[in-house]
Amino acid sequence: MDQPEQPSINGKYTNNSDPSFAQQVQRLHQLTVYGRWLFVGCLWLTITPLCLWDLHTEVTLWQQYFTWVALRYGLFYHPLSTLGLAFCIGTTAAVLIWQSRNILFGLPQQEKQQLEKQVCRIRQQGQTHPLWKWIFETPRS
Repeated sequence: MDQPEQPSINGKYTNNSDPSFAQQVQRLHQLTVYGRWLFVGCLWLTITPLCLWDLHTEVTLWQQYFTWVALRYGLFYHPLSTLGLAFCIGTTAAVLIWQSRNILFGLPQQEKQQLEKQVCRIRQQGQTHPLWKWIFETPRS
């Protein structure tokens, strides 16, 4: 940590041979995953109840006589609720696809390099960075 990490000619960081560097990149990726799921959870806890409350009369109608036409018109005549629900569903699907791709195929090289750059920036800033203690401090047993 005496010298800041500099990218070499091929874009790789010179100090990534450090065994703790890969672990720090993994922790940052894990924090990114947690952050995305936290964002999705907050969406479902804030936006979805408001949208469903706006649709509560249609929901009671759907419970009695569900048809696809009733669903279509209920969503059509409540555009803000439809947009809010679509945003929640779309964000959830995007995070699921992103995480599934990472699990099945591994992190793409570009994303891995971006995480490495971010770890180096956090190292350069030092303990004043908000993510410092989650990435660099070892967990206590």
